[in-house]
Amino acid sequence: MPLIDIYLHQGVTTREQRKAISDAIHAAMVETLAVPDDDRFHFFHEFPEGSLFHEDVVFGLPRSERLMCVTLSFNIRTAETKSALFESLVKHLQEIARVPREDVAFRILETARENWWAAGRTVDPNTGYDKRMTSIVD
Repeated sequence: MPLIDIYLHQGVTTREQRKAISDAIHAAMVETLAVPDDDRFHFFHEFPEGSLFHEDVVFGLPRSERLMCVTLSFNIRTAETKSALFESLVKHLQEIARVPREDVAFRILETARENWWAAGRTVDPNTGYDKRMTSIVD
């Protein structure tokens, strides 16, 4: 049950663009983490002018006003899985939402399995993951 927070400047995306961003993130998570298709919780946080600051050039690359920071919260995964997820996220954001890789930054917050709850979710007591995900546990 990953929770995704997307932080961006207010007014730089349309509803359709935000839906495409959500679709891209979800596709990457289904592909890389084997998240079930119906397990999507994405929250967009838009900041008015003067409430979000970043440099125009970060790590030697130009960043636009469409820069977004994405926080992904989910159970603990291996470094290899997280690296694969980052690459998949960038690929899907470029292909589905037309977001350039220079305008996205990611942060993962890992949470112990016992700290998640949602009605209808069935957890495998041996793995701590949703029973539909048991086959992909690291």
